[in-house]
Formats: sequence, C-alpha cells, structure tokens
Amino acid sequence: MNKSRHLSFSLLAKIARWAMPLAVIAYPVAVWCGLKNWGTGVLAPLLIAIFILRLMTFRGKLSQLTFFGKAIAIVGIVLVATSVLLRETSMLLYYPVAVNALLLGVFFSSLYARQSLVERLARLSEPELPPRGVMYTRRVTQVWCVFFFCNGLMALYTCLKGDMDLWALYNGGISYLLIGLLMGIEWIVRKRLRQ
Repeated sequence: MNKSRHLSFSLLAKIARWAMPLAVIAYPVAVWCGLKNWGTGVLAPLLIAIFILRLMTFRGKLSQLTFFGKAIAIVGIVLVATSVLLRETSMLLYYPVAVNALLLGVFFSSLYARQSLVERLARLSEPELPPRGVMYTRRVTQVWCVFFFCNGLMALYTCLKGDMDLWALYNGGISYLLIGLLMGIEWIVRKRLRQ
C-alpha cells in the first residue's frame, strides 16, 4: 500500500515537473480564457491546485532558483485566495508583476553575492570560468535586472489599465517574445566574444 502510494506521488511529481513550466507560461492565457468563460468558481480551484503542485514538486539546480520557484508558487496561492475572498478578479492579474519582482530580487541580490546568478548558471557547464567570463556574467545579470524591472513596470501598467485583452497580449505573448529576444541577443554576443 505504501509502495503504491509512493509510486503514485512519484508519478505525480514527474508529471508536475513537466507540466508546471507550461502552466506558468500559459497563466495569462488561462486567466484570460478562464475569466471570460468560467469565472473564478472554476478557475480559482484549478489555479490553486497548480500552484500547490508547483510548491510541492519544484526542484531547482541552484538554491536561488529553488527559492524563486517556491516563492512564486506561494505568491500565486495568495493572489488566487485573495481574489476569491475579496471577490475581486483583478487580483489574478498581478501574478506576472510578482514574477518579475521576484526575478528582479533574485538576480539583483546575486550581484552582492560572491557569484552572480548568471555566473553560477554558467559554472554548471563551465566550472573553470575565466575572469573575463566572470565579468561578462556579471554584466548579463545586470542586463536581466534592467529587463525584469522594465517588464514588471509594463505588466503593472497592463493591470492598472484594466484592459484584459491588452493584459493577456502583453503578459502572455509580447513579454515572452522579449525574453526570447534578449536570450537570443545574449547568445549571439557570447558566441562572438568567445571567438
């Protein structure tokens, strides 16, 4: 009985590990569709279940990323619960703002640590990072700080504007395109600097 229960939880954890990133990425679209079609009665329990699963199963490669993963799950639970208690659906819109604020906090605080977050990530694949590489990873960390600050401000603007279509378009589309663009530019710059 205990063995089957352990296997069930293990399978659930594996599914959650794959599904959680998709659920977080799809959050704006899910909220937009859910509020238009079902309301918080259906949407809130579904979101809370997703965030609880994320909280229980999140494992990051670095302690800072584990902290972020668990913190963002707790913030999600709090926002959804507050939305239900206050009967105020606009609380659900602030999740992308919270994600950007937490990411900004994690990246910015790492600038005061012995190694920046980007340096720690780089050392996972290249343990003997040269001094020039350390300087580069520090700059990249600073660039991501600026990005998360600006992206968080835009996410906040879409919340305050009160236009659900604009909110879903920016937070569920444009924001991810900008992240992809920044990652692509950084990859090109890194390749050129290595040459």
